[in-house]
Formats: sequence, structure tokens, C-alpha cells
Amino acid sequence: MLSFRVDSNDAEAVQHWADHLGVDRSELLRQALRRHLARLASEADGETWEQIPLDSAERSLAEVASWGPAEDWSDWLHETDAAR
Repeated sequence: MLSFRVDSNDAEAVQHWADHLGVDRSELLRQALRRHLARLASEADGETWEQIPLDSAERSLAEVASWGPAEDWSDWLHETDAAR
């Protein structure tokens, strides 16, 4: 459990957004903290990639990602729409 004091303007803003979004203040603050911590953690991703580069199996997925769609399904979608 965390407990901390905030400026009255911040407290009012938190209450406003909690009311506007229909969530408890605690839930709003939990979500904001979780997102901020995730952003901070992502800032270290570059260093991690340099220290522990991808292995060959992980790099092979990049090749698959660049293949794009295996087939053009747009005609198939139009044919099924016309059959309805």
C-alpha cells in the first residue's frame, strides 16, 4: 500500500478525471502509476538489447514479419459479401 500527499490542484484534477471516467480515484492512480512505471522500464530496453542481443531464433522472427500477407484475400472478402 502506498500513501502520499499531493498538491490540492492535482487532487482536484484526479477527482475530476475519476468522476469523468467513472472510476475510483485509487483505480485512476493505480493505472497512471502502472503506465508510468512501464514507460520508465521501456526506457532501459535499448541498454538491455545492447547487453543481451537477440539470438538467431529470435532474429528469425523478424524475417517472417517482413513477409507480409501470404495471399491477397480482398477478392475472397468481396465474394463472400456478394453471396450474402
